[in-house]
Amino acid sequence: MGLIMVIGIVAKNGILLLDADHKFVSAGLSAEEAIVQAGRRRFRPIVMTALAAVAGMLPLALALGAGSQMLQPLAIAVIGGILISMVLSLIITPAIQFYLGRRTVKD
Repeated sequence: MGLIMVIGIVAKNGILLLDADHKFVSAGLSAEEAIVQAGRRRFRPIVMTALAAVAGMLPLALALGAGSQMLQPLAIAVIGGILISMVLSLIITPAIQFYLGRRTVKD
């Protein structure tokens, strides 16, 4: 259940970021400038989504409430996955897109 949640949020972040990159490239920006602008434009929605998911899982991670101790490991794993994926979405995804996109344009 937690894996599906993390994968869904990561996929949404990647789609948002790469769609913004594509729009900036279509507008005439260079590949490097487009990916930087896409990162700037999508930084806030990605961070807000991640923080909202973390805030929603925090009561479970802290084992607050009746029966929450059973779901505590799931909540901790989801929080860690979302925080790591947020960083990866903002750094690794644009870098891979830039290098792979540049390689396909040259070929």
